[in-house]
Amino acid sequence: MKQFIQDLAEKHSNRAKQLLQILREIQSRYHYIPEQAIEQLAGLLAIPRTRIISVVEFYSFLHLTPRGHYELLISDCITDHMQDKKSLTDYLVDKLNVAVGAVREDGAVSLDNTSCTGMCDQGPAGMVNGYALTRLDRSRIDQIADLINRREPLAAWPADLFYVDDNIVRPGVLLKQPIMQGAALRSAFKRGLKETLAEIDQSGLRGRGGAGFKTAMKWAFCAGEAQSERYVVCNADEGEPGTFKDRVLLNSFAHQVFEGMTLCAAIIGARQGFLYLRGEYLHLYDQLQDILDQRRQAGLLGINILREGLDFDIDIHLGAGAYICGEESALIESLEGKAGIPRNRPPYPVTQGYLGKPTVVNNVETFFAASAIAVNGADWFAKAGTEKSQGTKILSISGDCARPGIYEYAFGTTVQTLLNECGARDVLGVQIGGPSGTFISSQEFDRKLAFEDLATGGSVIIFNESRDIFDIVHNFTHFFAHESCGFCTPCRVGTSLLKKQVNKIYEGHGSAGDVAALEEMGRLIKGYSHCGLGQTAANPVLTTLERYPELYQNKLKKISYEPGFDLDGALDIARRLAQRDDAAAHLSQVGDHD
Repeated sequence: MKQFIQDLAEKHSNRAKQLLQILREIQSRYHYIPEQAIEQLAGLLAIPRTRIISVVEFYSFLHLTPRGHYELLISDCITDHMQDKKSLTDYLVDKLNVAVGAVREDGAVSLDNTSCTGMCDQGPAGMVNGYALTRLDRSRIDQIADLINRREPLAAWPADLFYVDDNIVRPGVLLKQPIMQGAALRSAFKRGLKETLAEIDQSGLRGRGGAGFKTAMKWAFCAGEAQSERYVVCNADEGEPGTFKDRVLLNSFAHQVFEGMTLCAAIIGARQGFLYLRGEYLHLYDQLQDILDQRRQAGLLGINILREGLDFDIDIHLGAGAYICGEESALIESLEGKAGIPRNRPPYPVTQGYLGKPTVVNNVETFFAASAIAVNGADWFAKAGTEKSQGTKILSISGDCARPGIYEYAFGTTVQTLLNECGARDVLGVQIGGPSGTFISSQEFDRKLAFEDLATGGSVIIFNESRDIFDIVHNFTHFFAHESCGFCTPCRVGTSLLKKQVNKIYEGHGSAGDVAALEEMGRLIKGYSHCGLGQTAANPVLTTLERYPELYQNKLKKISYEPGFDLDGALDIARRLAQRDDAAAHLSQVGDHD
């Protein structure tokens, strides 16, 4: 181990900012981060061991205690539950003889749940040692269990277990017309870099990650900073449940995404770029590295690109299972080898980003679109969409529909249009923008996908009338409580309390006062949290409570109050120790009756 750690640290130039990448490789080799590795790394990287431990504890794919030689994780997204995830997991538990959250006695396999893996169009999904498993069913589970029990190395597993489909159902102008390699850069240099920035501005392109900030304005702000050292970062950490479009863009259109990053670098004067790839997309890592190498060989990356005097290169950094790292300042912290805790803003990344230098952070789809605009022009892009939302939006559609997958629509398209085209029937409601977005009812399907109406980073989850609103709220509320980074009290405590309150109502123990408290708690979390996670964590509760107040009321017990603490249940251990279970050993509370 000592030699491995030393070689690994040297490979990363003994730089503390590479800590997360180093820890990922240690986890991959040993299936946990040994104490010996922590001590050695602290010396090699010249950082406190407490910092290393805090990073390990922050990311869900890193562990301080051993996991199995095969680390199995099953996606806990609502779409997986809709496809019988629970019974499949129970079946897997029986087949492997290992409990959820545990390691089998022989150390061969561990099993646990994980947040959405970006495979909602081909679930139930999971991962083994970081690699995606799709379309799980009993026959596949039989196959996986047999492979594990025979200790077959992953390289020998059948490729179809890992097959990930692009599932492009409805391409629009962007997906139908990918640019030729180098075309955006050649067009920009021919037109002029300032003129190309103006073209992007006139196109109306706004950030496609959901916030919708004007792309050209962000690039101009960064270019205008006095410091000469600048960075370009592509945010490929699409952790929002129900979102998988960036996965498809990186799988089939990575050249165009990298070209958009290089175009940005030329305009703002950056020499270094980073693709921050979510850990769940490990299966894309090697092919993306190959594409970067191809671009270097073609003179589209590296020194003196296209002989225009531009020096720029791109590194890939892998995440390790933290939804919060989709927030741009948390992502930058993670890039620097730290826990991904969002920064206070201002200053914003365009003035003080990576290593304190001006940094542009844009979403995968944004860079993909920018490179197309550089080739085809502003008018070509802006003729689609609305006055305030120009162009098209690429959507990840999943849930109760005949044709889940990738759809590209002009902004201004109604929800009903996409429901018709994806084959959705008897629809109860649609979650637009993932759990952090808005749940709309069947009375709102004439609403439009646009920044001025329903803004979305791309997630569209459809629920038919057989679904229970409370199953959805329950899943989403647990997701936020699990993914809170814990930095600020309103979010850390609030999401936990929100989860407990939802559980109480979900399990049929809620009273009218609990619903009022739920709404008040949601508004407090929304108003006082440090970053976007906490500010949107109550959305599943607030948006469904607004639309379906009668469903919440029908779920309540017909009493004025029910305690949130089960006093009699808390005495169960004492009863077992005393070997008593008579009436005198029990306590009753107000509300213990219908």
